[in-house]
Amino acid sequence: VFSALIYVGIIVAISAWRGDAPPVRGFTWGERFESVPGTLPIIAVVAIIFCSFFFGLATPTEAGSLGAFVVLVVAFAKGMRTRQLGQALHETAKLTVMIFTLIWGVLVYVRFLGFAELPDAFKDFIVSLDYSPWVVMVCILLAYAVLGMFMDAIGMLILTLPVVYPAVMALNGGEGVSAADSAFGMSGEACAIWFGILVVKMAELCLITPPIGLNCFVVSGVRPDIPVQEVFRGCVPFFVADVLTIAGLLAFPSIITILPELMA
Repeated sequence: VFSALIYVGIIVAISAWRGDAPPVRGFTWGERFESVPGTLPIIAVVAIIFCSFFFGLATPTEAGSLGAFVVLVVAFAKGMRTRQLGQALHETAKLTVMIFTLIWGVLVYVRFLGFAELPDAFKDFIVSLDYSPWVVMVCILLAYAVLGMFMDAIGMLILTLPVVYPAVMALNGGEGVSAADSAFGMSGEACAIWFGILVVKMAELCLITPPIGLNCFVVSGVRPDIPVQEVFRGCVPFFVADVLTIAGLLAFPSIITILPELMA
């Protein structure tokens, strides 16, 4: 929600500055309400996934499985045939194999890191720095921004989190630290959630930064008439929006923990 509000603010500001945004007209309220039923399947999937784990009825994995089942039912209701189902299962199998291959590699990678005691060494190095924890956190995020220019999001997270996450938790005071005794003003559990959201946002930011900018190349592939350079230029306002979002989450960490606190 916070990111969406930032995006809306950026779009409104650009439209007001340029002054050439066309007004949205031509649809009556009756026509708008008539279009609502077509969106109900998507709303149902989101509501089922969100409510099932928000109220403790299912784990996030189970909620995702339930959402996939609802999507399957909707697809059959919309006319999906066996051949299309086979194609979807084939693509799913390829994606699953890729993900499990990454997981196996990560397990081996983390085991070797443990043998080398690299996470502990890096954690001790970070804690020993004579800088404010906030300065160190900003430097870590800037390092992610640089890595994201040359690596895809999944590879970047897999390579860095086994080392960086323990260091950030130690910087805050440990996993069991209370909010009063922590460096970032939040408990260990809240800090883990906060850092996870920040890293995910950094990964999203890296998806629109050159030269790897995967999302920009996807858009250019869908619209080959638009040069990829133009796509990157068009992403600049959203890059600014993501930077503002990350700055807001750094300045006001409580934004991230509002929902988990409601679930507690």
